[in-house]
Amino acid sequence: MLAHALHSQIDMHQAYGGVVPELASRDHIRRVIPLARLVLAEAGLSLAQIDHVAYTRGPGLAGALLVGAGVACSLAAALGRPVIGIHHLEGHLLSPFLASDAPEFPFVALLVSGGHTQLMRVDDVGCYELLGETIDDAAGEAFDKSAKLLGLGYPGGPALARLAAFGDASAVTLPRPLLHSGNLDFSFAGLKTAVRTQVMKLGTNVCEQDKANIAAATQEAITDVLVRKSLQALRQTGLARIVVAGGVGANTRLRERLNSECATRQIRVHYPEMALCTDNGAMIALAAAMRLQRGTAVLQIDHAFNVQPRWPLAGAAA
Repeated sequence: MLAHALHSQIDMHQAYGGVVPELASRDHIRRVIPLARLVLAEAGLSLAQIDHVAYTRGPGLAGALLVGAGVACSLAAALGRPVIGIHHLEGHLLSPFLASDAPEFPFVALLVSGGHTQLMRVDDVGCYELLGETIDDAAGEAFDKSAKLLGLGYPGGPALARLAAFGDASAVTLPRPLLHSGNLDFSFAGLKTAVRTQVMKLGTNVCEQDKANIAAATQEAITDVLVRKSLQALRQTGLARIVVAGGVGANTRLRERLNSECATRQIRVHYPEMALCTDNGAMIALAAAMRLQRGTAVLQIDHAFNVQPRWPLAGAAA
């Protein structure tokens, strides 16, 4: 990677307690060209030296996707270069290949973010087998909604994790949905309801220590399910390597638990660099480059484009 740049919209969305799609799209329009110029300058490259242009085709917010697609396809048309639409989750899944300790195929992938929680078997770029996924809320969504119930700010996941450091997870009993289901699916909606029940029990008498205890218990419940299901997926596939990607992959407690459990079983764990855990352009460029290397990239020569707000990862397979 020669250079990358990232603009966070957290400050803009904090006033609303979450992402406002229209504001996100408008801010993308303002930011994408300056960021592209910045990256080219840092890399010491000119537009004429670009061989291919890649963009996130989906899934995600339609308005934001259209901004990226429109700019990417217009730029590629102006340069006379091919353009490549990449699956958002494939970018996350392959992002650890940018780390100093890059994985090797095959491996189990745990994709955990605000919108997705999935376990995949990954044999190569584009060779993905879904092993299990959430049937309702994603892990990141459970973090965010629980944080909101505790009156914490946006983004909720990191705020809850910070508060959990001062709490006692054993002080509050919370469920581990589908932990003993026998399959690799997840469910976190019930956990969110249990957190709400705990908060309502305390009522107006809730103190900061009570909040910290609930935060710690919530984080422990989520990480417990993620770790145990991941270990089950490794046993089921017979693989001894796991990749953790997506925004929740930056959670310190999840990393501690997974590293400890895998170390005793001689299983290798790989993560993206911390700066590349959340959504970023570098992982999309990498996914396009790896597909080009393998000859599996779908090149859009006519520069026409469409986006796919809902797009199963299997639909992006080679």
